[in-house]
Amino acid sequence: MKREIKSNFLIVLFMTTTFISSAQTKLVNPFGLVYQDAITENASGKVNIHPVTYKLNGIDIAANIYTPANYDPSKSYPAVVVAHPNGGVKEQVAGLYAQHLAESGYITIAADASYQGASGGEPRNVDKPANRVEDIRGMADFITHYAGVNADRLGILGICGGGGYTLKASQTDKRFKAVATLSMFNSGVVRRNGYMNSGLSTIQERLKQASEARAQEAAGGEVLYAANTKSTDEEADKMPFDLYREGHYYYNRTHAHPNSTFRYTMSSLLDLMAFDAASNMDLINQPLLMMAGSKADSYYMTDNAFHLATGTKEKELFLIPGATHIQTYYVPEYVTQAMNKLNAFFGKYL
Repeated sequence: MKREIKSNFLIVLFMTTTFISSAQTKLVNPFGLVYQDAITENASGKVNIHPVTYKLNGIDIAANIYTPANYDPSKSYPAVVVAHPNGGVKEQVAGLYAQHLAESGYITIAADASYQGASGGEPRNVDKPANRVEDIRGMADFITHYAGVNADRLGILGICGGGGYTLKASQTDKRFKAVATLSMFNSGVVRRNGYMNSGLSTIQERLKQASEARAQEAAGGEVLYAANTKSTDEEADKMPFDLYREGHYYYNRTHAHPNSTFRYTMSSLLDLMAFDAASNMDLINQPLLMMAGSKADSYYMTDNAFHLATGTKEKELFLIPGATHIQTYYVPEYVTQAMNKLNAFFGKYL
């Protein structure tokens, strides 16, 4: 019994990035958007939002398309795919940046990952890297056939965990002509080693736990979940890392959404712990922009991947002065700096 309690504690401590909301969220935005200055209605001459669904490998994917002001489907527009953070949904930071990019003249798409959010897939909250990479390719499939999109001017922005999967997708999918990340999070490395290598001593124990969870699923038993916990503000304040502390408040308080949950099937760890977003970085030959807060304790992941990107002649590392990881999601001055850099980057290469 003590061993079971210890193992569950290790799973929570080393492999969560935020925690599940302890309160229901009442959404007032008609599109479910929870970020500041979000669209509340589709009006002529302004940026509009279009909820859509499409099939990806037999799964229903829920997405939002943002179109620029005075959008004319007979014209030609550049487009950007936006990949959301781990546990996040399209209505949070991915939607914020998708809307801002649409304000700059791009047609954008933000979709919930398969098995997550409003998208289909059972069991719920499977979180396998291959699925997330395929989700990104699926967004590219859909948006490049959307009226007005110039498929030869397609870019991608990945945020947090979506940033890691963006790097992996872009290594082989050359439809993406320009690649950008914000606060990149290397999900596999963190699930394996713990945040800032805090879980190195428990790797084999956690792999055993994930293997047993897979066996239980195969036998028709209960699906087990990691990070399936709730946290109080007081507990969050004692967390050892800025990303965890600030992530708690962002996802559970200020920008909470009922579809956003950080639990994932324990068996997903069999795939996650063997994944490294920064492997094969030399395959990226597209222009690359990687952005991170100068005070982000997650910066080490961006720094590592950036220096391994030896296959592109056009790459830039941009540090947002004074920002932590989570603050790049919503603090106006930091979002503005990120958007200014994105507009210059996509404007040059798309």
